[in-house]
Amino acid sequence: MDLYKFLVHLPDTVVLLSPELKVLEATDEYLRVTMRTREHLIGKDFLKEFPDNPDVPASKNEKLLRNSLETVLRTKQTDYLDVLRYDIPRPGGGFDVRYWEAVHTPVLDGGGNVSFIIQKTSDVTEREQQKQALAVQESKFRFMADTLPQLVYMADQRGTITYYSRRWYDYTGNETGDMAWEKSVHPDDLPNVKVKWEQALRDLAQLQVEARFRDAKGSYRWHLTRMTPMLDELGRVLMWVGSSTDVHETRLLVQELLAANEQMVEMADQVQHAYRKAEAERKVLEQLIQKAPFFCCILKGAEHRYELVNDNYQKLVPGKQLLGRTVAEALPEVVEQGFTAILDSVYSTGKEFIAEGIPVKLDRYATGEMEDVYLTFIYQAVRDEHGKPAGILVFGQDVTEQAKLVQKAGNLGISLA
Repeated sequence: MDLYKFLVHLPDTVVLLSPELKVLEATDEYLRVTMRTREHLIGKDFLKEFPDNPDVPASKNEKLLRNSLETVLRTKQTDYLDVLRYDIPRPGGGFDVRYWEAVHTPVLDGGGNVSFIIQKTSDVTEREQQKQALAVQESKFRFMADTLPQLVYMADQRGTITYYSRRWYDYTGNETGDMAWEKSVHPDDLPNVKVKWEQALRDLAQLQVEARFRDAKGSYRWHLTRMTPMLDELGRVLMWVGSSTDVHETRLLVQELLAANEQMVEMADQVQHAYRKAEAERKVLEQLIQKAPFFCCILKGAEHRYELVNDNYQKLVPGKQLLGRTVAEALPEVVEQGFTAILDSVYSTGKEFIAEGIPVKLDRYATGEMEDVYLTFIYQAVRDEHGKPAGILVFGQDVTEQAKLVQKAGNLGISLA
């Protein structure tokens, strides 16, 4: 057997080094991955051929590599390198970003001395970049969930809560990480909540229930809670996503209206559609926004261009095309009402803007006729990784029906103060 041919044609990234760390031989696969030729690499100083990337001042990977090789020479034992970023210099200049795992194995001669070192590496760049991308998407989701006015949470397939948003901890005052949500539900409401939750888990159906949640001061407020299952293509539950919206004032209002006039039995549904879990990649953020039980959009850049719009937001202006257009282009009527100026301020200063139940005139069907829509919403600035303005997150809810109820109550002489 031609052992040399066998070596160089191994489908692995393998290089042989002398005790002086000179390159003795390498597989064809190693040469391909490192963008080198055998003529260029053989006999060269290994570490000098693969120096640290000067564009990454904090990089100490050459030192880590040297330490591992010197450990092998000293101990005559195999040494392993965990995943590390070690960029590869391109023959034409510049560096390719790479992530590697490596094992260094000594080969001893008859006297027990290191004759040469075998370095076997695995290029795990794609895997590590996917992990980093997933971490970015996860951080975006958590940022969005933490800035929503609702209490947001997620559960696994069995219904065990695995995540609470920042607002949950702020509202309940629970900083211990205790996932026992039952402790926050009013004892009188808990049995009904448990029954409906068990039924939703059994039927793989959306949960909707009203219950009182205790706040950090020990007071209870009514919340409308929805939990929605995310299913895979086979209909199996991947996870549950839920939100609780404070409807305490609205519930009291309804009770007053019902006491004054039995005709006011029906109350507009005030809550948003619960989150739907997306896959553990980029779809997490987009699917959750699209299925969220509130209107939401992402405006990109200083011109406030619609980058993402969920169904509830589109329902506000069903007759208009939004995606890809600026707010001023899509909704010229709001410019005169001062909302683009507010967007400019939020974008430039980073200070959020909150509006509660304000009237907005909208040409909803692009007919030229304006309608009064009452909205509660928040403008939240988004910064990039360098702290520079990147866009604005908009979330809120249509409270037109509630406003009408208040007006109707006033006509009936009912005080809502």
